[in-house]
Amino acid sequence: MPAYHSVFDQEQDARVIGNIALLPLRTRTRGPAHVLPPLPAATSALDIDPDNESYDPLDEVLSLFRANTFFRNFEIKGPADRLLIYGILFISDCLGKIRSGMSSREAEKALTNAALDQFAIPGDASFPLNQAFEAPKDRQDAETLRQ
Repeated sequence: MPAYHSVFDQEQDARVIGNIALLPLRTRTRGPAHVLPPLPAATSALDIDPDNESYDPLDEVLSLFRANTFFRNFEIKGPADRLLIYGILFISDCLGKIRSGMSSREAEKALTNAALDQFAIPGDASFPLNQAFEAPKDRQDAETLRQ
């Protein structure tokens, strides 16, 4: 059984930094990504359909995390697949920061601190998957990727 690939690989007009797609997000926070419309009132964020116009890469990462972590090999078919890999790596890092016995308040604080820390991006010496990712072309692209 092959790994699950991103449905966003068909996006033709997505901005690419390095070789990672910068795709629209369903958010109220300002940033470099375009904003998707909010979910309809009757739709839950937990069971959003990939065909919905509000389906974003975060929904995809969360829904495919468990299935794709069991695969040893993953054939990268496009920039959106690299975003999916990056998201799975980020979730794994977050889960590693939460220890058993932590209260929900302590776990939230640990994850907030992790989000505020300077994290490695492709091209940094400490980034674990540099062989599969290209570094951003310049400092401005690197900062955009960090946002």
